[in-house]
Amino acid sequence: MKKRVLIVEDEEKIARVLELELGFEGYDTEKVYSGYDALEKYREGNWDLILLDVMLPEMTGIELLRRIRSADSETPVIMLTAKDSVEDKVSGLDLGANDYITKPFQIEELLARVRAVLRTKQTDDASVLKAGNLILNEQTREVTRGTYEIDLTPREFDLLVYLLKNMRQVLNREQILNAVWGYDYYGDTNVVDVYIRYIRKKIDLEGHASLIHTVRGVGYVLKVNE
Repeated sequence: MKKRVLIVEDEEKIARVLELELGFEGYDTEKVYSGYDALEKYREGNWDLILLDVMLPEMTGIELLRRIRSADSETPVIMLTAKDSVEDKVSGLDLGANDYITKPFQIEELLARVRAVLRTKQTDDASVLKAGNLILNEQTREVTRGTYEIDLTPREFDLLVYLLKNMRQVLNREQILNAVWGYDYYGDTNVVDVYIRYIRKKIDLEGHASLIHTVRGVGYVLKVNE
C-alpha cells in the first residue's frame, strides 16, 4: 500500500514540485495551501506523513502542529521553513515535529529525510500492540487504556504481551506457562489464573469492555467484542 503524504505549502510552485517528486517516489499525495484547509484535510483521513510549511495564511504551521499534537502524537511531521532561525526549529521540535528542513533545499535531501522518518515510524509501529483502546509499547514498556496509564509488574507485562500477540487465539494454561514462565517452571498452573486476575483488575476499567475472556475448560483468549 502506498504511503500517504499531506503537503501543506502555500507556495503553489513548491507544492507542485513536492507533489511530483513524491509521486515519482511512489507516494500518494495531496496538497493544500492554508492552515485551515490543512486541518480539515488532516481530519479527513489517516496520513503517514505531513510536510508542513511554517509560514501559512490563516493559521501558522506552528499553530497547526500544536492542534494536531493535542490529539495525535503518532503522525510524523516534517517542518518546512524559509527561516533558518534556532527559535523556529526549537518551537517545532518542542511541539512534536519529527524533523525540519530549511528552504531552499535539495529535493534529494528532503526525500532522504522523508524515508528516514517513515522508517522510524515503521519500527515504532512494530513495537506497539493494540486491542481496542488498549495500547502496549514493547520498547518503552508503557501500557495505556484510553487516557489512563496502567502500571504492570514485569510478569504481568510479559503475560499481556503474549496475549496481545496471540489475539483471538484460545490459549491453554500450559501454553501460557511455557511462553511466559518458561519450560523449566514446575509450579502450579493456577498461577496463570492468578495473574490473569491481576491484569483484569488493572485493564478492565469502569466503562471499558473486558478484553481477556475465559474459555471454560480450556484457558483464555484476548479479543475485542464488537
